[in-house]
Amino acid sequence: MAVQFAAETDVAPQDRFDFYWNQRGEWVEEPNVRRGGESGVQRVVGRDGQLLYAKRQTGHIYRSWLHPFGRPTVLRELDALTGVSKLGVRVPEIVFCGAQPDPQHKWRALLVTKSLDGFQELEHWLAAAGGRDQCGDVVYERVLKDLAENLARMHKGRWQHSCIYIKHVFVRVTGEGESAKVEVALIDLEKCRQRLTAYRAASHDMKQLRRHSSFRDADWKKLVYFYETAFGSAIKGL
Repeated sequence: MAVQFAAETDVAPQDRFDFYWNQRGEWVEEPNVRRGGESGVQRVVGRDGQLLYAKRQTGHIYRSWLHPFGRPTVLRELDALTGVSKLGVRVPEIVFCGAQPDPQHKWRALLVTKSLDGFQELEHWLAAAGGRDQCGDVVYERVLKDLAENLARMHKGRWQHSCIYIKHVFVRVTGEGESAKVEVALIDLEKCRQRLTAYRAASHDMKQLRRHSSFRDADWKKLVYFYETAFGSAIKGL
């Protein structure tokens, strides 16, 4: 049974999967074999010139008690992107998501999202000439605060990112000084799932972020302070 989600588009519903599947662009994540299939990400350009990212998969599935026979992983990511965005968490905007049965690979699946224009990886922003050194500590604290608040909103909804490495945290700073606008976004929610409690989601992700980031001790303490304030309780082990 085919599954499909699409934002507003002038492409006929029955043609949308093939339209996006047949678009080609530069590989930003070469196809890799795992989960019994193949998955990779291409950078493509939409009809309106918008830069898009297309995650293309064949036979790439996950299994759970709800889906013991397997379900395309992009559909789990669709659930997560939809769920956390409703909570006010900043994530890439979905353009199209679809999955179709395939006689050779069992499934063909596709997730197309808009580029986070003007955003860059947090660590790249920190290392760049226009990053922390130019913006100053006050703006950087606001970056940490916005990151903390996005994470807390996600966790309070019981969503666990499950792969919250620093490379999956993006930032955009526009303007300067007191008028600077700070926005943090999270990407790669392929493994994101809901836990039984908000605390479990929070504990897993925050400890994982600590292991897979290079925050200075003082900056990490600030991030934890902002996070626990937004989350509403302390997390043991941070």
